[in-house]
Amino acid sequence: MAEDTIFAKIARGEVPARIVYQDNDVTAFYDVAPAAPKHVLIIPNKPIRTLNDATEADRRVLGQMLLVARQVAADLGVAESGYRLVMNCNRDGGQSVWHLHLHLLAGRTLSWPPG
Repeated sequence: MAEDTIFAKIARGEVPARIVYQDNDVTAFYDVAPAAPKHVLIIPNKPIRTLNDATEADRRVLGQMLLVARQVAADLGVAESGYRLVMNCNRDGGQSVWHLHLHLLAGRTLSWPPG
């Protein structure tokens, strides 16, 4: 089972966050240390430690995360200008919170390669 992370506490409403979307499966909220003018994190409400820990049973929630990202981008007014989705996996991949999350970055031209 995943650790009881800050993200799990945000999903449960125990820690305040600027939530932009929430349903039974997914929560999206602004990152407190943004890497772009618009930086939203999209998480499954069910704790999943890393993408490596996702199972076949998580297929629907993983798809829901992408659909929520699409909706959040539209709501933020960046769908047409463009945005980037990033999911880090484990330490070398840049993951620092052990609760699966998708970064939505937008609001400026993003360079490539990312890092």
